[in-house]
Order: sequence, then C-alpha cells, then structure tokens
Amino acid sequence: MLLALLAGAVLCLPTAAPAMAAQQQKPQASGPCGTEHNAKPHYKHVIWLFMENQPYDDIIGGADSPYVNQLADECGLATNYHNITHPSAPNYLAVTSGQLGGADDCTPSQCPQNTDNIFAQITRAHKTWTTFAEGMSGGNCQQGPLDSGWAPPYDVNHNPPVYYPSLAADCQKYDVPMGDLTSGAFADALKNGLPDFSFVAPDICHDTHSCPISVGDQWLQQTVAAITNSDDYRDGSTALFLTWDEGEHGNTSDCAYNTTDVGCHVATIVVSPSTRPGTESDLLFNHYSLLKTTEELLNLHGRLGHAADPQVLSMKSAFRL
Repeated sequence: MLLALLAGAVLCLPTAAPAMAAQQQKPQASGPCGTEHNAKPHYKHVIWLFMENQPYDDIIGGADSPYVNQLADECGLATNYHNITHPSAPNYLAVTSGQLGGADDCTPSQCPQNTDNIFAQITRAHKTWTTFAEGMSGGNCQQGPLDSGWAPPYDVNHNPPVYYPSLAADCQKYDVPMGDLTSGAFADALKNGLPDFSFVAPDICHDTHSCPISVGDQWLQQTVAAITNSDDYRDGSTALFLTWDEGEHGNTSDCAYNTTDVGCHVATIVVSPSTRPGTESDLLFNHYSLLKTTEELLNLHGRLGHAADPQVLSMKSAFRL
C-alpha cells in the first residue's frame, strides 16, 4: 500500500514542474512596455508626441537625453526612421495627410491644405480626435499672427489641424490648449478617457526647438509617465509614438528614403504594453509609416497619400502592435 502511494506521488511530480518553469520564462517588464502578452493586441487609443529639430545621434546615445535613452531600452526603438523633408510645417502636413504640403514654414492662411487628412478620416470612422497644443493661449485652433504664425511659446507650424480648411468647425472644438499635467485638457483626458487619436504638440521650449535637449528630456520624463500611468494605458489599449519632426545639419530636403544624410534621420520610440522591452528595428520607416501604422491600429478605411505606397512599411509587426 505504501509503495502504491509513493508511486502515485512520483507520477504527479512531472505535471507541476512545467507550470513553474513556464512562469519563470515569462519576460519581466521593468518599464511601461512588455506588460501585455496577448498575441493579438487591440489598441483603441493612439498618441503621437512630436518633438523638434534634432538628428538621431544627438538623441540616441546623447548625454543630454538620459530619459529618452532609458525609454528606448524599456520599449521599442526604430533605428532607421526618417523625416520626409525640411522645414517643420511640411513634415507635419506629410504625416497627417500622406502628402507634402507647403514649400516652407508657411502659415495656414499662406498655404491652406485641401487634402484629405487623418483628422477627417477619424471623424468619418465615427471616432474621436484631439490635438493638445501646449502654449496655445488665444483660444482653440489658434493661427497666431497671420503674417508669421509665430506666437511663442506656441508655434502654429507644429499644429497641423489648423492648416486644413475642411476641419474649420472641428478644429474649433478639438484643437485645444494642452494645459499642464495637473489641470487642463490633457490632464482631464488622461483622467477621464483619451480620444481615439491624440496629437500632442509641446511648446517650442519643451519640444527642443528653442531650448536645450535636456529641457525636453525632463519634460518628456514627466509627460510620458503621466500617459503610461493613465487607466487607458494600463488597461492595454493605448500606444504612444514619440518622434521628432526632422533632423538637422543635413544637406538635402529629399529625406523619406535617404539613409545617409544626418538631417533625414530621427529617433522614434514606440511605447506600448505589447512591445517587448529592448525591441529595435532597422527597417526603413518614415512619417508615412507612422500614418499607415495608425490607420491600421484604429481600423480606418483606406490609406492616405503615400501611406498607401507599397514601399511604405507599417510598424505593427516590428513592434508587436
């Protein structure tokens, strides 16, 4: 009888061991990424956070951006990501419409855009969008002075919905002053629920346009933490893309597929619960890729402009979105 009981106990042992081993093999996420292990993640909210005018090598590996480099290690880094052109405004129009718009940093009154755009695309899909523009103090959808658009610390060149006349009514409702992380529109959205698509435009100091990289890095540390601590992120439904509009110190404005010019190469970090920590991709991505990826994540109909080009790669698979 005793031998039979011992034999039964031995037979039971192998069934327990694999379960313990499987638990130990699960990747442990020390940061905001890699917490969701669903093979088919589903994202309801996408956030774009755009910084300004820094080449890749000044950010990644740079001494003045310790937080961004930590975030790249904890989440996903696109090592071969490119802006479309120079200067700022055409990049913001390209990423939101899939087409180049404006020959320079023109104001909305100087170069209104009659192209389709992701904000209209989202509205047609009965989804919601908001642009959170830090430093905008003249009411919603502020153009700034008509001759320049320059109203520091706000710059209309970094606020793309204002350029699309077809969005005029929606822009007045959904293109709003950001506020700060304790009060205002962005803080309210993080607390009460994000729109399907958020475009975050820091002011010209926090976006590294007019202040040192270290200032932007500190602002990002606080802002990204606020996003990843929100309920919408913690429940696994939010993906954040942090990128720069353009690099600097280059010699060309033909950047979308230029892998040699320093002014065409920018850092882009993917922050999502399903992106494995330390993920890096050297696939050639650009701002059109960001547009395509967002259209896919939000299940939008069609692909705008160059986002439909076969050579424009989606970022979904590379970063397990």
